[in-house]
Amino acid sequence: MKNEKSLILVIDDEESIRRLLQKELAAKRREIFTAAGASEAMKMVRNRSFDVIIMDLRLPDTSGLDLLIKVRDASPCTEVVMITGHGDIDTAVEAMKLGAYDFIAKPFNLDRLDLLVEKAHQRSRLSVENRLLRHSASYDQGPVQFIGNSKALRDIQFLIDKVAPANIPVLITGESGAGKDVVAHAIHDRSSRAGNPMIIKNCASLQKELARSELFGHAKGSFTGAGESQEGLMSFAHQGTLFLDEIGELPLGVQASLLRLLETQTYRRVGEKEERRVDIRFLFATNRNLAEEVKEGRFNEAFYHRINVFNIVIPSLCEHKEDLPLLVDYFLTKLSPDGTTYRMVQGAMDCVLRYDWPGNVRELRNVMERSIILAENGIITKNCLPHELLVDAENSESSITLESVEKQHIFKMLDFYNGNRQKTADALGISRKTLYRKMNQYEKEQA
Repeated sequence: MKNEKSLILVIDDEESIRRLLQKELAAKRREIFTAAGASEAMKMVRNRSFDVIIMDLRLPDTSGLDLLIKVRDASPCTEVVMITGHGDIDTAVEAMKLGAYDFIAKPFNLDRLDLLVEKAHQRSRLSVENRLLRHSASYDQGPVQFIGNSKALRDIQFLIDKVAPANIPVLITGESGAGKDVVAHAIHDRSSRAGNPMIIKNCASLQKELARSELFGHAKGSFTGAGESQEGLMSFAHQGTLFLDEIGELPLGVQASLLRLLETQTYRRVGEKEERRVDIRFLFATNRNLAEEVKEGRFNEAFYHRINVFNIVIPSLCEHKEDLPLLVDYFLTKLSPDGTTYRMVQGAMDCVLRYDWPGNVRELRNVMERSIILAENGIITKNCLPHELLVDAENSESSITLESVEKQHIFKMLDFYNGNRQKTADALGISRKTLYRKMNQYEKEQA
């Protein structure tokens, strides 16, 4: 939102007034639109999210009060400033009771009007931000950045860098807790929409009966309990990114409506006939096999093909265990309640490396949180780990150790850089001297 201009709409049947306000209110961070009447104005309101509307109380095709009600119904976050004549003060007071921000009488002081518009804009932005906070979610289940140097993570970052600038849907798939939300945030942050809202919604939390309303919004009285009009997530995500997690949980009927929006960039609120146009980048995530869901009739086939334009598959944690030491260090630092430095002894790290991590990065975070609580003097031993990690380590026939993981990773990186030791050392974040020492150590072990 920080990159958006303030959008102002002036509604007045006098062309001289429209031209005057368009000229006088123009500023670097403002874009001024004009309309001569209610009908023209409402078409514009349904296609754009205006911050402030300045309207005359007396219009040729309807009363200003009737238009005010329609505007507030169609766009609850828009603030309205009424222009009145000397005989319309009582009506202007009535307008404020109906939701107008303020009024200004003709002939008006342009400096005062400019100040009114600026204050109304600030209030509009605050209203939008409050609604965004209610609809956004902070995913604090894993790292907010990529931690690790494995080829698996480098491949994912390559795909993110390629797709982020493109305005196409992305389907992110992988096991629960693997970090699908981290990928979604990275795509948004590296796109041209980074300064605008990223709205996050877990489709599993949508009530089936109200899913369409929450996504698209509804008009007052459109169903039992709809006591007032409400904007949906599509309105809040305009010019930004909408991340729909667990898309496999979305009801089939709503999938069809979302497919139509993806194809036309238009939608209707529940209970309305008018089309609304939006500009949204869509990201989707699921831990389900959607191709199988389509075969079973539980997922719309056309919708599946539309959202699967670009697929990023997140590997499970057990597929890139060489990143575990770095992830452990990251969480021990991030989760430290008082800045204490925590260290994991070798025996405990061996248990971490042998475990299969069915809960992926989310489970690792939880284990590190528990370990910090049980640590003595900042030292994390095997006794700080959950029972399942210890049992798994005892039953494992694997000889995985921190040293073997490090050795495997070093030689993988050497192979990746075609034997170039300087590039390998730089990628590993160690000196060339340290790399030579470790390689000599491993070669002696093999001799």
